[in-house]
Amino acid sequence: MTEYNNLFNRHFASSERLRKRAKQKIPKFSYEYLIEGCMDDIGLHRNRLAFNSIKFTPEYIRPNLTPDLSCSLFGSPYSAPFGMAPIGLQGLMWPNAPVILAKAAYKHNIPFILSTVSSESLERISEVSNGTAWYQLYNPTESAILSDLLSRLNSAQYKHLVITIDVPTFGLRPRDFHNGLAMPPKLTVKNIWQAILRPHWSLSTIKYGLPRFKNLESYTGTKNKKLELTEFMNTTTMGPLDFDSLMSIRNKWPHKLIIKGITNELDLQKAIKLGADGVILSNHGARQLDLGEATLPLLTRFSSYQEKIPITIDSGIRSGADIAGAYGLGAKFSFLGRFFMFSVCALGEEGADHAIYLLKAQLTQVMQQIGAKTIKDLHGKVTLSN
Repeated sequence: MTEYNNLFNRHFASSERLRKRAKQKIPKFSYEYLIEGCMDDIGLHRNRLAFNSIKFTPEYIRPNLTPDLSCSLFGSPYSAPFGMAPIGLQGLMWPNAPVILAKAAYKHNIPFILSTVSSESLERISEVSNGTAWYQLYNPTESAILSDLLSRLNSAQYKHLVITIDVPTFGLRPRDFHNGLAMPPKLTVKNIWQAILRPHWSLSTIKYGLPRFKNLESYTGTKNKKLELTEFMNTTTMGPLDFDSLMSIRNKWPHKLIIKGITNELDLQKAIKLGADGVILSNHGARQLDLGEATLPLLTRFSSYQEKIPITIDSGIRSGADIAGAYGLGAKFSFLGRFFMFSVCALGEEGADHAIYLLKAQLTQVMQQIGAKTIKDLHGKVTLSN
């Protein structure tokens, strides 16, 4: 851990400290969009309870070791077994956040997944990531939009397409309704006052402009029209995702295809059948189905499939210890969303680097404690308490 001491901000050495600082730095409507789940937030707590049930088996009577965090996924080498999950409207939470995160991911050689409803264009993100970024797709309601998006992705050198399947309807999120969340953000008296109370955020927003759905506005005419977020998602990005429509995308996409939103065995079997290159066990950070399953226990339930298809995971991951636990239970990779946004909202430009250094330091410390020299050595050293 010593080697990381000068590489991250020691005052914010945990997800909870970053969250509290982020709350102080961004407007209330932005913060509530970032932290909320669906309906009563039961799923949010369920995700964390699952990770809190991880137990490691340490091994102390052994030579000292220096852990190696490197790994590979889909044939590409990475510096650590974690990446940045897709988050929509990142620019609403911190101006220019997608660019900040994509640059850091490229610098540190970890994956960055750009959301369809990001506030930055796929072309710009490909540029700043030197063609290494992944793209998360919400299937458009019109086939012409899908065809054009796939063409743009190919032209921009994207090699990984992540299809999210858990949005047949958009999650009911009470805070967004209360705040009247729209794109571009509504300039109500309440929202203006909340922005005034956060001058750093406001000045940065003036510099980079109000966030917009840059990947989709040319198709939908939303550039100069405000839409409630729920209305926009339901009318624009909720195209059919049955087996046939997924197979059609599989046939059109010549590169790696990953299915995100797997929480049951039938969907996992279908993903394998259609020829997906991998899956992400995900409940959308508990933002879609409040009473859905936590993803972590699924790793043991789906263990018989781990030799058939790479299984990765997101939803509820907040630390390097969580990453170690997930890998030890069979996940090939972990993706974090809110954690990275907490860090950028808390620390601005330096937040992305800080988050990566912190996760690596935490993961290294756990591996040293339990005697894991490589990531693969985590297998067999992790259990879940009942």
